[in-house]
Amino acid sequence: MGHSEEREKSMKTANQVSIYKSLLVGILISAVGVFGRFAFDSTALSIACWGILLIGTIWSFRAVFKILDAK
Repeated sequence: MGHSEEREKSMKTANQVSIYKSLLVGILISAVGVFGRFAFDSTALSIACWGILLIGTIWSFRAVFKILDAK
């Protein structure tokens, strides 16, 4: 496999729509966590929103690392 073929395959993998949809979902989950964290004044809800933010962050990082590791 030549260098240009390998690069083209990597670009095709990195530009998959499913990866960007996953990234968008992670960002939206994180946004809900941030909104909930600052919109309400409750310790239990604040802790839950920190958890939601963590889940969204991990989800987003997974999508970004899929893009970076596209080979």
